[in-house]
Amino acid sequence: MPNLKNFFFLEGGYLILGAIVLLITLFVGTRPFMSKGAAKRGLMWVSLVIAIMIGLHYNMTMNRMAEVKIAFEKDLEIICESRMVRKVAPYVMVKKSREWRLEGDNFVSPNYERPFFSARCIVK
Repeated sequence: MPNLKNFFFLEGGYLILGAIVLLITLFVGTRPFMSKGAAKRGLMWVSLVIAIMIGLHYNMTMNRMAEVKIAFEKDLEIICESRMVRKVAPYVMVKKSREWRLEGDNFVSPNYERPFFSARCIVK
């Protein structure tokens, strides 16, 4: 079940970028060369577009996370992004039968010092 903490964790960067775009829209919409009401219309449409895009991205990410969790329970191979050593091993192969376990939204193994977030994984 999706929760608010996951939403802010996954979409926090996009929310900040969206706020910056809204500030730029407000600044441009209040300039003297813009028509009356341009700031209001601009903020409305830009907010709508940003909300739709962030919502779609969040929905796609949550669906992928659910797909990865189901595949993990079926003992299928999962590819996770590795941020530890990017040049040598840019990804890690996760499989339940290889001592991996799922703790919340993270894949954990005694062979790795850090967990791997399921949002950064795909089914092979």
